[in-house]
Amino acid sequence: MAKNYQFYINGEWRESRSKESISILSPYLREEIGHVQAISQDEVDEAINGAKLAQKEWSQLSVRARGEYLYRWANELLAMKNEIAQSIMEEVGKTFNDAVKEVERTADFIQYTIEEATHMQGESMLGENFPGGNRSKIAVTHRVPLGVILAISPFNYPVNLSAAKIAPSLIVGNAVIFKPATQGAISGVKMIEALHKTGLPKGVLNLVTGRGSVIGDYLVEHPDIDMISFTGGTETGQHIAKISNMIPLVMELGGKDPAIVREDADLVFTSKQIISGAYSYSGQRCTAIKRVLVNETVADELVSLLKEEIESLTVGSPEENNIIVPLIDDKSADFVQGLIDDALEKEATLVVGNKREGNLIYPTLLDNITTDMRVAWEEPFGPVLPIIRVKSDKEAITLANASKFGLQASVFTKDINKAFTIAPQIEAGSVQINGRTERGPDHFPFIGIKGSGMGTQGIKRSIEAMTREKVTIINIYE
Repeated sequence: MAKNYQFYINGEWRESRSKESISILSPYLREEIGHVQAISQDEVDEAINGAKLAQKEWSQLSVRARGEYLYRWANELLAMKNEIAQSIMEEVGKTFNDAVKEVERTADFIQYTIEEATHMQGESMLGENFPGGNRSKIAVTHRVPLGVILAISPFNYPVNLSAAKIAPSLIVGNAVIFKPATQGAISGVKMIEALHKTGLPKGVLNLVTGRGSVIGDYLVEHPDIDMISFTGGTETGQHIAKISNMIPLVMELGGKDPAIVREDADLVFTSKQIISGAYSYSGQRCTAIKRVLVNETVADELVSLLKEEIESLTVGSPEENNIIVPLIDDKSADFVQGLIDDALEKEATLVVGNKREGNLIYPTLLDNITTDMRVAWEEPFGPVLPIIRVKSDKEAITLANASKFGLQASVFTKDINKAFTIAPQIEAGSVQINGRTERGPDHFPFIGIKGSGMGTQGIKRSIEAMTREKVTIINIYE
């Protein structure tokens, strides 16, 4: 019988008074692996009220005292890493090896967050430095917590991207309402079980699960939420931006990351980077390479190399650590198949792939993609890669910027001058030169523009986003 997972409120694990739960199905086992609580709006109120009360005392602890709890959390996560990795694999279909790495990366993230926060200092300013001012005024600035942070995480990195919101929030004195993606909520419960073992004060973090139709907007619009950090789809992010209550937002949304391949690129190296960037975890990454804009003079050679690499990719169950695994659900597989079908109907060239078994889509490479095809513009979140042939750098840049998304891009070239000429012209938060698109290392700034998000993440930037400056002005008189 599938386990019934509780939600976490004010230091206690509870079942919802609603008596309702949500079934979680494994994307590759194709069976129920558990239930999470479908809590009510009254329970949301209780969670937020508890967090608001707890935050006052939590913020009065020193940063090092708060850090001790987080150090213990990192250690507990490592102690539970195999158990948590098993949950990640069963719940979101990630390979066990990658799931273990996700937990280990999360522990590193938490530890670095503590170290970063302990080295962030305030500053002082002298009044005399402004025309007409005098040295009798001194401003002292430091950062203070915002209050209660709503952290909403995605399914694809259910532990790492949750901790990327929770740890910076907690270290600076905020309390957190943690709403994991429903598919990913069991993994979220597991990571909070580890946090509970640290003796974290009651109410400082509350974990809520439930139906978006019942608690989604209610959470976002709640007057006692002081900031929202969200990772997920662009449409949901836009909805949150419209209904939130004039509070700070940091959002990482969708992407359509291009790989621009110049005629002077090292094609063997480039092909390996593109395959890794496009197909790892079946392309279910916001930062996956989702289109290739290649100069037509080297396109045939690149496509041949990509085909060879794709044919060596392993396909099947995540339990066997295959690279291509079933997509998160049938709806997602239907969407990806629809993109493939549309392209082929419009005379794209199928290089390899277009094979499907349930929600398992085999790695697919499509050549001669034109701008009237959906796959040229829509984010697949699956293992399909379109090749668009271009005549010049200018055409590649124009096509790259025509997308509604702006998360990352890659430029492959041996000419560093050309690389630094192209990179500033690309409308994206980050541009990778001679490397695949990816998040990290986690202390690097991570930025989405246009339909890919707002605000900046990365450990220091996340800390800054979850705090505000407070100015105390000293007036000296004699």
